[in-house]
Amino acid sequence: MLIETTLSSRVYTIWLNRPEKKNALNAALVSALKHALLEAISNVDAKIITIRAKGDVFSAGADLEALQQLQDATYEENLADSNHLSELFQLIYESPKPVIAAVHGHAIAGGCGLATVCDITLVQKGAKLGYTETRIGFVPAIVSKFIVEKSGVAFAKDVLLSGRLFEADEAYQKNLITEAIDETRFEERVRFWEDMLIQKTSGQALSSTKKIIQHAAELNFSDFIPVAIETNAKARSSEDCKRGIHAFLNKEQISW
Repeated sequence: MLIETTLSSRVYTIWLNRPEKKNALNAALVSALKHALLEAISNVDAKIITIRAKGDVFSAGADLEALQQLQDATYEENLADSNHLSELFQLIYESPKPVIAAVHGHAIAGGCGLATVCDITLVQKGAKLGYTETRIGFVPAIVSKFIVEKSGVAFAKDVLLSGRLFEADEAYQKNLITEAIDETRFEERVRFWEDMLIQKTSGQALSSTKKIIQHAAELNFSDFIPVAIETNAKARSSEDCKRGIHAFLNKEQISW
């Protein structure tokens, strides 16, 4: 099985399970990931999604053997394959449920892109990150949008043009990831984020907040404000907001 999934304590965990190929992304693995994400999004018992990997490497990026075969394919076939990966990234980006990437080992090229697009990216110190596409004559096109959005144009030009590898600490300093974590505390911090989102936050509010952050990144100020006002007004009448305010005013513990 290319993917393994578990559901425990409202966390839907998706495991990349191609360790013999360093979890390299080929069409079949991308399809399996998309299917698992759709299952997680539709599962009423799942509140958040965590993407992890079996083996020592999170993902070495695109499967170069598969990429080599596509060199003899038509432009239309290559366009379809590129769209396939783009759909995976878009599915994570637009997921109404927060997606955590728990990166315990190297995440390179497309594997680093997979980690980058997630909402919360937790990386174990010692793992190498990098968008190495230019070093094999390829272009890190799809992921560039997310790097610019998170870290700015200057850092995007630095790492995308050079294709250099960098450490988790540098990624954290550049706002590319959420945390760079010592190996001894990695599992603890992954569980901390999972528990915090599950126990301390409203599922309705998480979905709406993720969407408004996307609007804030994509829209200019004059277009964004009406959307923000509408979102604010709708949130006030939501069941979760009513429950939350009632619990706060009455000093009650609320269970989300």
